[in-house]
Amino acid sequence: MRQGGLVGPLPSTHERLANGAISGSAIDWEQRYRRAVIMSDTVATAFVVASIGEFFGARDAADWHEKWGILAFGTQLLVLAALAVNRAWAPAHLGQGAEEFRRLGRSLFMATVVLALGGIALTSRNIKLWIFVAIPAIAIITMTTRYLLRLRLHRLRNEGRCLRPVLAAGSPATVHDLIVRTRKFPHLGWRVDAVCTTDGLGPDGDHLDGVPIVGRLTDVANHIRRDGYRVLAVTPDPHWSPHRLQRLAWNLEGSDAEMVVAPVLMEVAGPRLHVDAVLGIPLLRVSMPTFTGGRRAIKGIVDRLGAALLLLLFAPLMLVVALLVAVESRGGAVYRQRRVGKDGREFTILKFRTMVAGAHGARAELADSNEGAGPLFKLRRDPRVTRVGAVLRRYSIDELPQLFNVLTGSMSLVGPRPPLPEESAAYGPDIRRRLLVKPGLTGLWQISGRSDLPWEEAVRLDLRYVEDWSLALDTVILWKTLRAVLYGQGAY
Repeated sequence: MRQGGLVGPLPSTHERLANGAISGSAIDWEQRYRRAVIMSDTVATAFVVASIGEFFGARDAADWHEKWGILAFGTQLLVLAALAVNRAWAPAHLGQGAEEFRRLGRSLFMATVVLALGGIALTSRNIKLWIFVAIPAIAIITMTTRYLLRLRLHRLRNEGRCLRPVLAAGSPATVHDLIVRTRKFPHLGWRVDAVCTTDGLGPDGDHLDGVPIVGRLTDVANHIRRDGYRVLAVTPDPHWSPHRLQRLAWNLEGSDAEMVVAPVLMEVAGPRLHVDAVLGIPLLRVSMPTFTGGRRAIKGIVDRLGAALLLLLFAPLMLVVALLVAVESRGGAVYRQRRVGKDGREFTILKFRTMVAGAHGARAELADSNEGAGPLFKLRRDPRVTRVGAVLRRYSIDELPQLFNVLTGSMSLVGPRPPLPEESAAYGPDIRRRLLVKPGLTGLWQISGRSDLPWEEAVRLDLRYVEDWSLALDTVILWKTLRAVLYGQGAY
């Protein structure tokens, strides 16, 4: 390990441009991070297999070595082979997004299926141990270790290290948007180090948002090869014709750069995007969002089972909270409010009461102090909130009764924020797409800042969830919700 963990302090942009060290330093930390992931997966798999061998071998060592030794070795080899086949160690997907964990889950599922078929073929009575104990244990440990490695990587990226140097090529407006996004979300691993525009100039002369403009769009391939950028981000500009993009891709062959072309027609991502070749023409195929079907049925089952388990887990806490709420101020412990759910149907949402009795009637008097974005009504220091209520809101404990809403099917564990009837009445056609799915106890809005988000950003996140929903995305959101709740960011 070098200074800083995964990688040492990086030199400045101009120093890297001058000495041509961009590619070497970037590839260096990427290779070390990939090796760390491979090592953690291998050690986790070996640990589980060895632990099972230790436990069951202690009871019958002879039987273990004679009958189960092959299964133990085969399970470990099968898991690692499945990870390699599904490209679960591909550098482009390590350290960011749900795709890393989706590939990991797909690999372990493949290993489980092959193991089960092998057990049937060999008529092994011991195969259940490896299917129902070994594989789930491997899944838990590998996902945990990968998440810990990712946290370490994100901390380094927030410090300006372990970032992929990017050359952005496009119009000043679209490149500006890219620079803003990469600076806002450094954990994604991109840093725009240089820009190329049509005429080699920008609004501020030879710089754009502090990033040097190093040339024209016609010079992109030369800069990539000479200065060793890891990513070429092509943003919309009239200059980019299909022929020019194709020739640019040809000119980059043999380099270490990854060419990324931003779509210009719609903001859709995730599993709905597919690239097909039709009559020799590469087409970006966008499949329809899924609102019914098998995956939605699985989501419904997971919602109800998860809600039931969480209610059992938090039952003692909920009883204590209900008592504290009732003792502090007059009124019931649970507050009921009408909200709008899937397809515009209203339902009654349950929450622990965090305000004094009659708080809704006093809302009109506070209208001039509203700090909420868009149609939302929010006050950072709402005088109607009780002392117990302030604590409940900070850590989202007031939302625990909504687990009953999830259990009865009016809500989901993950989904858009459930709006008030007066809020949804003001929705335009675009925003009403939020109502195509069940509202959620948590969602992208909660892990991204909650009430601190601008209204437009909250809407964009909800629409992104509706359009790009997947079981893997739900898993990531649920995992990140714990951290958002502990920090209490945007909760008031």
